[in-house]
Amino acid sequence: MNLLQSLDYSVLQQCMHCGMCLPTCPTYVETRRERSSPRGRISLMRSIADGALPLGPEFADEMYYCLGCLACQTACPAGVDYAQLFETARAEIERSEVARHPERDFWRWLTLNVLFMHPRLLRLVGWGLRLWQKSGLDRLLRRYHFLGLLPAKLRKLEPQTPRMAEAFSDSLIAPVESLAAPGARPRHRVGLLTGCIQDLAFSHINRDTVDVLLANGCEVITPRSQPCCGSLHAHNGELELARELARRQIDSFDLDEVDAIITNAGGCGSHLKQYGHLLHHDPLYAAKARQWDRKVKDIHEWLAQIGIRPPQPLTPLSPQSVTYHESCHLCHGQKVSRQPRQVLQAIPGLKLQELPESNWCCGSAGIYNITQPEQSAKLLERKVGHIRRTGAACVATSNPGCHLQLAQGLQADGIEVTQPVTLLAQAYRAEQAN
Repeated sequence: MNLLQSLDYSVLQQCMHCGMCLPTCPTYVETRRERSSPRGRISLMRSIADGALPLGPEFADEMYYCLGCLACQTACPAGVDYAQLFETARAEIERSEVARHPERDFWRWLTLNVLFMHPRLLRLVGWGLRLWQKSGLDRLLRRYHFLGLLPAKLRKLEPQTPRMAEAFSDSLIAPVESLAAPGARPRHRVGLLTGCIQDLAFSHINRDTVDVLLANGCEVITPRSQPCCGSLHAHNGELELARELARRQIDSFDLDEVDAIITNAGGCGSHLKQYGHLLHHDPLYAAKARQWDRKVKDIHEWLAQIGIRPPQPLTPLSPQSVTYHESCHLCHGQKVSRQPRQVLQAIPGLKLQELPESNWCCGSAGIYNITQPEQSAKLLERKVGHIRRTGAACVATSNPGCHLQLAQGLQADGIEVTQPVTLLAQAYRAEQAN
């Protein structure tokens, strides 16, 4: 029995084929092919579950052409759980080995099985990459075309390598931080998830998140050397590795001692809220995973829930105009759309310009910009065009993948890319400076 056959069949039957998902699906809008639409992919999955269609390389290609942006899930009037179907289909592709290729197998093993399973090794690689970038050798080799000696695929990927942060999260954030008086109980006690790419390339955003939480009466607990959340594994068909990482992540926190577990990365957060489903058959972790799901909160969601303390309007801000791009997995996966705007609107002197198609995928989609560079580039061009037309000096987003993708697309425009929590932290710091 394949994994699609093991699903509750009602999940596969739920799609009514009404077509309301079609105009929201970037790959269908690009190709106009039914097979590249959500309902087309669900039909393929159902045919495989029924044994009417063999599972082969063409199905694998189609499922990896899907962005997994979950815009279809927002549009669906029947409440189809496309995320579950999508992850199950990819897991069956990997189990059946229909997409195997030596080069593909090597890179999957190196990233999914090695680097992202061992946080200290991942940070060691980040530290080496930081030294390489600070030395200037990367720019020198690029300038004199020495990187042309790399294989074509690596040569195209090299410019997308994120800049490593000057210091990683454990160096910037203490294990426990609070502004409450000694012996006094804080208003809230929360745990902070530092992430993988967020930790290596955007550790300052983790620091900003802590400062914002402190300013809103929270004590912040940040476990050291946190593991990957497993979203990369789940979205790429490695469900057993995702389950192992979920168990490790749950064990990193004392769930009874915190009011919430805070995530500031949209893609990670969407997966982190699904541990209950991921571990529902695990007798040791099923109950813990359900408790975990109840406590995981996106930073914007949490601030809106407890009430954002507006900063005092003491110092003119820079930038003064901002637009907001929605991370797909934050708005479609977590249904958090209004709250990031509330954060931005709480900042005195900051003008929010609405972005057309704000919840249309930018093309990052995990590693989609690596595996499907042409389609990713088209989506980025569409997104960048809308950002330019707003006239905003800055675009805020809420996911490291989106952040990197937008920064690449806007590098020649002088438009700053940042995150709502960073702008709020800057406003609080300006308040303290006065």
